[in-house]
Amino acid sequence: MGDDHNLSPQPAWPEIVRKIRARTAARIFVERGASYTTQMELELRAAHASAVDAVWTEFDLHKDFPPDFVRQSKLFLVSSQAESKSQFLLRPDLGRRLSSAAKGLVAERCQRALDFQIVIGDGLSAAAVSEQVPRLFASLEQHARAKGWSLGLSFAVRYCRVGIMNDIGDLLRPRVLVLLIGERPGLATAESLSAYMAYGPVSGHTDADRNLISNIHARGVSVEDAAGRITNLASRMMALKRSGTTLKEDAARLPY
Repeated sequence: MGDDHNLSPQPAWPEIVRKIRARTAARIFVERGASYTTQMELELRAAHASAVDAVWTEFDLHKDFPPDFVRQSKLFLVSSQAESKSQFLLRPDLGRRLSSAAKGLVAERCQRALDFQIVIGDGLSAAAVSEQVPRLFASLEQHARAKGWSLGLSFAVRYCRVGIMNDIGDLLRPRVLVLLIGERPGLATAESLSAYMAYGPVSGHTDADRNLISNIHARGVSVEDAAGRITNLASRMMALKRSGTTLKEDAARLPY
C-alpha cells in the first residue's frame, strides 16, 4: 500500500520522461488515477477505430496511389486466391497463394531471373501501403539502379499474406524479392509498413528463410532509413547467397 496514494496524475513530468515519450508512439508514462483520463480514453477509442478501418478497407491501386506513380512505375494489380476481405481474414492460407489469373498475368508481364523484384501487398493495412509505399518505392528503385541491379516490373497483390513470396519466387526466380506489405495495425499507428525479404524464394520456404524490416512509418523507421537498410541487406543476400536466420543486418550500418 505504501505508494498507492501517489497514483494521481503528476502536474509535470521530468524532462527525461518528456524526451522518452517524444521518441515513441507507444503510450508510456501515461498520466492516470483510478482510470484513464477522458482525453486518453478518447484517444484509445480513436486509435482502435483507425485500426479496424485499416484492416477492413479495400486496397484500390488507382485510388490509393498517385496516378503519376502508378503510370511511371507501370504497376498492375493481381489478387491472391482469397475472393473477398472476409475470406482473406478467415482463411490466411488463401492469401499465401496467387490466383490462377494472377499467375498468368505475372508470367506474361514480368521478366524472370532478375536481381531485384519489388512486390506490394495490402496485407492487414491498406492505409500503411498508401501512406508509405510511393516514397519508399521510389527510393528503393534509385538505390537499386545505383547498384547496377536489374529490376523486375513491380505489381500489387490484393488480399496478400507474406507467404505469397514463395509463389512469386516459383514464377519469377528473382535473386532477391522484397514484399512491401501493410502490418497488422495497433493502437500506436495504423500506417506501419513491413518489408519482407528473401533470397531466391521458392515453395516450402518459411519465415526462417526471410528477413524483415518492420515499423516503417513516420514515428518508427523512416522511409529513407528503410530504403538504405533494405538495399544493404539485399546486397548481403546477393553476396552470401542466403537469407533468413543465417543472415543478419550489418549492425555497424544501422541508424541509431
